[in-house]
Amino acid sequence: MNLSEVLAARRMTRNFDPHPLERSLLEELCLLARRAPSAGFAQGAELIILEGAEALETFWDLTLAPERRPGFAWPGLLDAPALVLPAADSRRYLARYSEGDKAAAGDLGESQQAWPVPYWLIDCAFVVQNLLLAATERGLGALFFGLFNSEAEVRTALGVPEGVELLGAVALGWPAPDRPSGSLARGWRDLDEILHWGYWGGPRR
Repeated sequence: MNLSEVLAARRMTRNFDPHPLERSLLEELCLLARRAPSAGFAQGAELIILEGAEALETFWDLTLAPERRPGFAWPGLLDAPALVLPAADSRRYLARYSEGDKAAAGDLGESQQAWPVPYWLIDCAFVVQNLLLAATERGLGALFFGLFNSEAEVRTALGVPEGVELLGAVALGWPAPDRPSGSLARGWRDLDEILHWGYWGGPRR
């Protein structure tokens, strides 16, 4: 597939074939994912990979307790053979912007609060999008989802240090027959609504 085809084909998969993925394939996907822009080339995106029954069951026990599963709308999500948890390490950005060649950037190396926009989160989101697209190009299914109220427990279980933020998780695997999310019935917004030529609300050219 060319890029246009990959972009058109990408969708969130919520039902997976439990057949394991080769570790070499997971590594290849992650290598492609990391080829994303990062401020100062700080490369602060980390990827925590969970595979195997024990690791996956531990994750799901923390995020979707067994007593909640009978009413869960997407049980096939739990069959995903691999999970990738993207984590943004702000410490690498503070260290990078403390270096001499970044002196013109001001006090960005001093604290997270000095950044008007948390670039570590933006850059890590770029990596997630690359991962979703790389999975699509390989014929895999992928789903990004949030950790919500389980983030603290997952951080502790995985040993995530302070200064590193978990964005969520990406389920990866071969797709199984699925049904689309009901949210898709909303349809795509019209281009006239999202393009602002010259100023907010500017007319379409």
